[in-house]
Amino acid sequence: MKFIAIFCFSLLIFYPLNAQNLSSYKQIISGSTVSFDMVAVPAGEFLFGSSANDAGHKADEGPQKKVKINAFWVGKTEVTYDEYQLFFEEARDPEPKPAKTGPDAVTRPSPPYIDFTLGMGKVGGFPANSMQQYSAIMYCKWLYAKTGIFYRIPTEVEWEYACKAGQKMVTELLDDYAWHAKNSQEKYHPVGLKKPNAFGLYDMLGNVSEWVLDHYDPDGYKKSESPVFIDQYADAIVRGGNFQDEKILVSPTARFAADPVWNRRDPQIPKSVWWNADAPFVGFRIIRPNPQPSTQEIRTFFEKYLN
Repeated sequence: MKFIAIFCFSLLIFYPLNAQNLSSYKQIISGSTVSFDMVAVPAGEFLFGSSANDAGHKADEGPQKKVKINAFWVGKTEVTYDEYQLFFEEARDPEPKPAKTGPDAVTRPSPPYIDFTLGMGKVGGFPANSMQQYSAIMYCKWLYAKTGIFYRIPTEVEWEYACKAGQKMVTELLDDYAWHAKNSQEKYHPVGLKKPNAFGLYDMLGNVSEWVLDHYDPDGYKKSESPVFIDQYADAIVRGGNFQDEKILVSPTARFAADPVWNRRDPQIPKSVWWNADAPFVGFRIIRPNPQPSTQEIRTFFEKYLN
């Protein structure tokens, strides 16, 4: 089995137990010195959605609903260029490499056609940016092939639970936690420079907006207490606000549908499914569900979201 040989190179370094017997840990990507931290988030109950008094509230977002959620792991920071380059620059990814054919095949993005880094470079903990949702999910498939652990981008419910962390954000304190239009100097910043939230997660608000699995439905909050999955033709969603947004839009409940204008400068016909040439404000964060799905469930997941 090809994956068995791949999985044995994965290295996990565990931290003390917390979050209902889940352990936070450091994941080292095999064949490299690059690593990332996964934080154990406890099971709990929270109010999903926004009230009329919340910053970032829009009329289509209410009413709030109480949701129970299982414990899971979430990336301590947004995925950085240090991590993402191993995926999209094949020369940086030494053996073993994921399968290239068959249902477990992993494809890589076409080379970027402009510099998406705003001239700041790709090393030093800057958040990866300008990718489409498809590219973020394919990165997760590559990461599964490299580590043997199923990672994905979060649902809206998971993302909002991790962002709120059992607390209400006080707008007056936002500068301590987030890069936004008034303090960012019109650029994103290396991850982890602001204060973490109560779960120990950095940059959940501001810096770059983060892809979630769901696709936009104006009535999404009203329809379900579980993740809002609707037809794939609808626009995908980013959460959290970003370095270009005013404070009112940098909120745990603000949600935005992907916009074709984010890729208007793409010269390709048809336009790329990997990149958004005009969205340096979009990135992503990964989660790891608990327990890990079966091999068939994982395969079905990637077939659904990548096909």
